[in-house]
Order: sequence, then C-alpha cells, then structure tokens
Amino acid sequence: MSWAVETDSLSFSYAAKRALAGVSLSVAQGERVAILGPNGSGKSTLIKILCAVLKLHSGEVRLLGKDLRSYDRRELSRTLAVVPQETHLAFPYTVAQVVLMGRASHLAPFALEGRRDLEIARQSLQLTDSLSLADRYLHELSSGERQRVILARALAQEPKILLLDEPTTFLDIRHQLELHALIVDLSRRNGLTVISALHDLNLASLYFPKLVLLREGAVYCSGGPTEVLTEETIRDVYGARVQILRDGAHGNPQILPIAGGDGITPQKFSP
Repeated sequence: MSWAVETDSLSFSYAAKRALAGVSLSVAQGERVAILGPNGSGKSTLIKILCAVLKLHSGEVRLLGKDLRSYDRRELSRTLAVVPQETHLAFPYTVAQVVLMGRASHLAPFALEGRRDLEIARQSLQLTDSLSLADRYLHELSSGERQRVILARALAQEPKILLLDEPTTFLDIRHQLELHALIVDLSRRNGLTVISALHDLNLASLYFPKLVLLREGAVYCSGGPTEVLTEETIRDVYGARVQILRDGAHGNPQILPIAGGDGITPQKFSP
C-alpha cells in the first residue's frame, strides 16, 4: 500500500503543556480520514504539524514516503494544501486574486498566470459555488463565503493531499453537505487524500470511512465510524451521554445527545 501521510511517535508541547503525545497514524493515498476529539485534544496542532506551520518536537512525519523536513516551501505547496479555520489577509484582494494565489508554486518566479492557471482558478471557484463572488473583495464576504473561497484557493494548488481544520465551522447546512460531497467526489475521481479535523461527529460519520479519535493528545482509538462512534467511547472521551442512531441510507452511526447526561448540567456552565 502507498501511504500519503505517516506519523511515527509524534509529540509536541506548547511550553510546559503537552499537546500531542506519541501520535502514530498512516493514511493511504486517496483515503479520507477525520481527526476527532474534544477541545484541546490536539486536532489543530496535528494539522499544523502536518503542513509544517509548527515544527515537530519529536517523532517523524512523512508525506508520500518523504520526510517532511526535506520539503522546501514550493514543493510542499504543490504536494499539500490547507484550509484553516479562519483566514485573514493584510491587504484587500478580490476573490479571483485570492484563488489565483493557489497557483503561485506552479509558476516561475515573477511569472504571470497563464491560460491554464486562469482556467484552474475558474474551475475551483465553480466547484465551491463561489464563481459569482470572483470580483468581490474577500473582506466583504460572510464567514461562510470566505471559507468556500479559501477551499477554492486550496483546490487551485492541485494538491495530492488536502488538510482541513474545521472547514465547515461557518457554513450553513447546505454548504456543509455540498463541501463534503465535493471532497468525496474529488477523492474518488482524482485520488485526493483528505485529512480533516472535525468537531461534528455526525458529518464525520457520513463522509469519512476512517476516523481517528484523540484524547489529551494521544490516539484513543481509530477505525470505521461504527467502531469509533460508540456510546462508550463518546462517554469516555467527551464526558457526555449519547444515543447512537443509524443513518437510514447507509447505516452509519448518528449521534443524539441525551440532555443532562453524566454531570453535564446548566449549573456547571453558570458564571
């Protein structure tokens, strides 16, 4: 099997606080994997290490069989694209300009975009339902619209690996479903490898065949949705009681919270 992403005993700390503790995982080329876990479990830290925003403290990361530390920025950008939770640009750019930034690593220094670059940018905007926004400035858009544009920029990079950090946080339900349906389609048609940090367990169950559940920076369990999303694991990791239902179309587990379960009471959140 060809691996797109491999980590071996990956650990990371912010000062004295341990964020990741010996995380080892393997993601096959073309595979879709959701990274799950409560706040502070290490999901975003793992994504930031995989895209070299953070330097790993110990352990190894390999992309397509090659040590992450041996990639230069240009090669990494052609290999991997990232959709963060939020994006802030220092200057006003139009949506079209932002998406064309995704072509930078495919161009010679100081070269202008050619016909193919413009067509790829247009296709990326169309795929993310953002083509009508092309002439507007990014800072004028809603949070959900901006997130779709940033996904279009990532797709314009033509990456082999796509990393997403809570990609649907600002999207309405329609665009949440459309974005994940697009990711599934790209993975199947183009062999795109997708790793997404998610809070939404139900979306993860519907769209990701493999789930990795983190607790306090370590892998608690991994496997298919029916293996990972059980009442017991959710109680252990999240401290919440839930009922597991089954999606009528595919039988995937769907999570229904039980109010007032396991010490989660209104008083606990009172000032």
